[in-house]
Amino acid sequence: MDHGSHRPMANPPNQPLAGQPPSGLTDHDYARFAWARFRSLLAWMTLAAATIAAAAIVLLAYLQGPLHLVTMFAILGGVGGSVMLAGALMGLTFLSSGSGHDEDVERID
Repeated sequence: MDHGSHRPMANPPNQPLAGQPPSGLTDHDYARFAWARFRSLLAWMTLAAATIAAAAIVLLAYLQGPLHLVTMFAILGGVGGSVMLAGALMGLTFLSSGSGHDEDVERID
């Protein structure tokens, strides 16, 4: 496998081979399903992030006493943002793997 060669590809990426049905996100029905599943995962992660951030605010208020509004926003951004980022990256990994993009990369090499 020569990674330095620049040979033209016989079939452009994201295009099905002649005579084969579209696969992955090039199939519009499957793409709609995959993106709906991704949005569903993000919705659940948003709920989880809000719950975890609220629990962190309540716990810190219990341990430290009344919190300033800026402190609550910082906790919400830090804890909630971290959970949301993790959920988005996990969801994109599932989307890439489940839609066949990982196999397309191996096929191009």
